[in-house]
Amino acid sequence: MATTGRELARHGTGRRANTGDDATVPARAARGDGAGLTQALARRYADRITGHFTLPGREGAYAELPADLPAALAGALKSRGIERLYSHQAEAWAATRRGEHVVVVTPTASGKSLCYTLPVVTAAMERGAKALYLFPTKALAQDQVAELLELSRAGDLGLKAFTFDGDTPGDARQAIRLHGDIVVSNPDMLHQGILPHHTKWAQFFENLQYVVIDEVHTYRGVFGSHVTNVLRRLKRICAFYGSNPQFILCSATIGNPQQHAEALIEHGVTAITESGAPTGDKHVLLWNPPVVNPDLGLRASARSQSNRIARLAIKAGLKTLVFAQTRLMVEVLTKYLKDVFDHDPRKPPRIRAYRGGYLPTERREVERSMRAGDIDGIVSTSALELGVDIGSLDVVILNGYPGSVAGTWQRFGRAGRRQQPSLGVLVANSQPLDQYVVRHPEFFIDAPPEHARIAPDQPLILFDHIRCAAFELVFVTGENFGPIEPELYLEALAETEVVHREGDRWEWIADSYPANAVSLRSVADGNFVVVDRTDGRQQIIAEVDYSAAALTLYEGAIHMVQSTPYQVERLDWEGRKAYVTRTFVDYYTDSIDYTKLKVLAEFDRAPAGDGDARHGEVHMVRRVAGYKKIRYYTHENIGYGPVTLPDQELHTTAAWWQIPQPQLLAWFASRQDALDGFLGAGYALHVVATLAVMADARDLQKAIGNGDGGWFATADTHGRGQLRGGEGQELAPFELQQFVPTLYLYDNFPGGVGLSEPLWTRQAELVQRAIELVERCDCRGGCPACVGPILAAEEERAGATSPKALASRVLTLLATGSGAAA
Repeated sequence: MATTGRELARHGTGRRANTGDDATVPARAARGDGAGLTQALARRYADRITGHFTLPGREGAYAELPADLPAALAGALKSRGIERLYSHQAEAWAATRRGEHVVVVTPTASGKSLCYTLPVVTAAMERGAKALYLFPTKALAQDQVAELLELSRAGDLGLKAFTFDGDTPGDARQAIRLHGDIVVSNPDMLHQGILPHHTKWAQFFENLQYVVIDEVHTYRGVFGSHVTNVLRRLKRICAFYGSNPQFILCSATIGNPQQHAEALIEHGVTAITESGAPTGDKHVLLWNPPVVNPDLGLRASARSQSNRIARLAIKAGLKTLVFAQTRLMVEVLTKYLKDVFDHDPRKPPRIRAYRGGYLPTERREVERSMRAGDIDGIVSTSALELGVDIGSLDVVILNGYPGSVAGTWQRFGRAGRRQQPSLGVLVANSQPLDQYVVRHPEFFIDAPPEHARIAPDQPLILFDHIRCAAFELVFVTGENFGPIEPELYLEALAETEVVHREGDRWEWIADSYPANAVSLRSVADGNFVVVDRTDGRQQIIAEVDYSAAALTLYEGAIHMVQSTPYQVERLDWEGRKAYVTRTFVDYYTDSIDYTKLKVLAEFDRAPAGDGDARHGEVHMVRRVAGYKKIRYYTHENIGYGPVTLPDQELHTTAAWWQIPQPQLLAWFASRQDALDGFLGAGYALHVVATLAVMADARDLQKAIGNGDGGWFATADTHGRGQLRGGEGQELAPFELQQFVPTLYLYDNFPGGVGLSEPLWTRQAELVQRAIELVERCDCRGGCPACVGPILAAEEERAGATSPKALASRVLTLLATGSGAAA
């Protein structure tokens, strides 16, 4: 068992561990705390725990309430039990009083909200200043407004705070625009509901002093790139009304908080990263369910293990939160726990579920019950990952890896709010990312949190927002949009007759309302809607990005909505609609797509073992030719179906690896073996790359082909590599004159959004991580957790020619060369 008994030397982001024998387990832990449960689990389930370490608790660092705080506000704080501030809250107060933009980066439950509440409320009381709060979720917005109104009542401050989102009634909107001191909204509503109607908000914008952006670590990738442009539009409108607001940003722990905050608001910020909030010891267990089928590498379900741990925790009197990945899993786990703890209907419920899709009143009631301590167990989706206040917890169980180290610590931070020892357990499922993390506890311990990245100047995103900005206010020649000169984009808009140049002014002349056509979560326009036609109904149940539609909405596909399966009956490609009906099947579908890449320009190149690694611009053509049906749990292929859709093309950026033909032929018995090795290596590299750059697997794609686009490779029905020519025709490896397999990881957005560059700079580290992923896998010849699904028949291949061994050889040649491969 790896790293049992590791204890962290330092608290915070630098999680360096030093080994010590059972250093984390106290000799006698008091019953009913996280330390006691940790000891019991470590003793009883040692074979399932792959990593066990502790974040030591620490005392709080405090400061007196500021002397220049209004007396009524100080009184309100004291009446709510706040007699002094944590050190980071005092630092934030001082920085905002100096007029600086601020980013506060401290752990969950460290009192970040007070960092912006104090300056905002003070400004509202002293000079009638307005503030705009932006939160990524409605639940957070509601929570914040409730908190502000409670504070206002406690000190009779007369604050007017309102949420303004899609649920706000029309008759309330005018009152909010005119009378709201603090308007709490989200980026989508700012983009579509506030900025295009800024003339109705003139009084608000004239007096806007603070813009608060919470949970900024969620604004990354495409979404973050859009939000930066929305903020450019906001600042442009503020300047028009004569205001220049100060920004206060808050974030959970990420690797580049100051850099990310500065990229979002395009201005220098003061970063406050040391928390003064006290914490108790936090025990962390990495838990891998036991293997139930060694041949196929199948393990017991994460669900069964999470249920087991939660039952033990609740029986020990510990307040427990279980995070599940889907709404369906929330309901299943809630049922399992209710069957044990809520079988007597005469007693109030001890177990509750919390997820999107419930009515707001129901969610508020669950939050109140949690804060009051009336609930012993709560099962939630990621809705509770962000800062909704739910009181004190002892144990957090993650049913599956959240997708990033930062997200894992964010969820673990939910426990241990009252300086008591707490426990966080990460229960892995059979997905490759989960298996990588629990088999590499040293990665989890030592890894700095991932960096959040945005690319706001990505041409398609930029074009959309310059169009929106032109609708909102006239552009004047020489005026910049953020750091960008928009002239080129305005000329393109003039050609399509939506703006008209009159002297040095660019006037909007179209009837259309552009913001409604721009989604903040995609690059290409024309998203597809999924229409449920079950039993004659016509109800839109989902929306799918244009880039993902061909892979998920082909006719015959099983499309999952909150784990409920629907079958696609008809796809209207031109009309951007997929018509589905509810179905009951024991399989899911996976598209068989041929991706052909051709290198257009090479930016960088470096040696990589016996081969080389490169970074550049590529042209991608994807054709979805069919799909396979894969049975749940066993993951066996049970059938195929054809697909007829137009090819998709895009120019984007990629990182890629090659090994010259002479080295390949020296180390592989046949070209077929080399091709199989590249397919497995590509699968493993894709797994570790999505982990490294905090990307969705859909946003970062992989492909195997020739550098000149002459051929590409896919897996056939037996899991073996199949070569195809430029038009998709089958080829045999021995027919090719040039055989230089190339492994591409490419950015799946037109023009790219900055995912491939960090892969290039970390290429050696990624190859090494991929080698460890494959070597440490418990399977014999290959499995979905390392080199991809293979048929049982393939497991009978000799060890040296198994998919796992071939992939390992390719990766070794790319890491250290032929000396190590020998």
